[in-house]
Amino acid sequence: MTQSPGFFFSALSFLLVIGPLIFIHEFGHYIAGRACGVKADVFSIGFGRELFGWTDKRGTRWKVAWLPMGGYVKFAGDMNGASQPSADWLALPPEERRRTFQAKAIWQRFIIVLAGPATNFLFAITVFAAIFATWGEPRTPPVVASIVPGSAAVRAGFEPGDRILAIGGRGIVRFEDIAQIVTLHPRETLDFRISRHGAERDILAVPDAEVLRDNFGNETRAGKLGIAAGPGGEMVRLGPVEVVTESVRYTFNAVGMMVDTLRQIVVGERSTKELGGPLGIARIAGQQASLGWFDFVLFMTMISINLGFINLLPVPMLDGGHLFFYIVEAVRRRPVGARVQEWAFRSGLALLLTLMAFVTLNDLASLGLWQRLAGLIG
Repeated sequence: MTQSPGFFFSALSFLLVIGPLIFIHEFGHYIAGRACGVKADVFSIGFGRELFGWTDKRGTRWKVAWLPMGGYVKFAGDMNGASQPSADWLALPPEERRRTFQAKAIWQRFIIVLAGPATNFLFAITVFAAIFATWGEPRTPPVVASIVPGSAAVRAGFEPGDRILAIGGRGIVRFEDIAQIVTLHPRETLDFRISRHGAERDILAVPDAEVLRDNFGNETRAGKLGIAAGPGGEMVRLGPVEVVTESVRYTFNAVGMMVDTLRQIVVGERSTKELGGPLGIARIAGQQASLGWFDFVLFMTMISINLGFINLLPVPMLDGGHLFFYIVEAVRRRPVGARVQEWAFRSGLALLLTLMAFVTLNDLASLGLWQRLAGLIG
């Protein structure tokens, strides 16, 4: 087993992951705001007291704060969490008011808010595109070459030579796609569409559950079908159009995996212990950084997708919560009441703080803190 990096290396790796991704996210908001004619008062990486910063010629204060757990862009006139017009906003001179966030049409506000998560996805697409353009994409025909005796594949009735066409209605073009889906669904019934001797048929299979451990001792519960691919896998160089389409597919397949994992946790198919927070990200960031720059960049890419996905959840205080209210406003043709929004954003803040406390406890448990305390007390 490989020893995990020390605290300072992990902390530095965490900052090298989170800092740029926060900047990318907030820069998406900033650029969209500028395109819509909104003035930005503050662009902050981190929360709390400013460590250092500068003010540009447009009057935007760019700063780095001492708590690197997030960041924000504060647009002109954005005087409350719900971005609602206030007495202070109404008191602004007309010319200044026109450059505020609240003064913009609902579609412009929607685009400005959506631009943050969209930029996180764009970052991931760009990384995948660079990988495919440089090295190509691994492709192995989705044909069953061999089957593990006594496995879930045997019980389901798979045979060597079966070509897997789809799983749960999702088309399969590479053997690598099969593993991505099966791994996420231990002990869940999956519908396989296969081709056998030229005829198509459906097979229902329930992957076994196994605990996978990496070189650092991290454990993951995964599904195992018990099939193996044959020879014929290769790195395929992609053309310019296919580089883009495959990069988009990889990114949104990752989003689909996150949706699936969240659903499993909500319905109790996965343990809530699998939810991690900043400490867990820092630990894994250090581990991935110790493996080399390629693994570190791939990890950073997945965190970027995760950041974009989480921010689109319809939870007040997140971008998705704002977008939800804009959709309601567009349907009703008038904004949701300020009092309703205020209570919604207070509830959203309480939910996020509770979740942060919960995942931090999970992180501390994964680091073995409670066992060490129990040993000291005992």
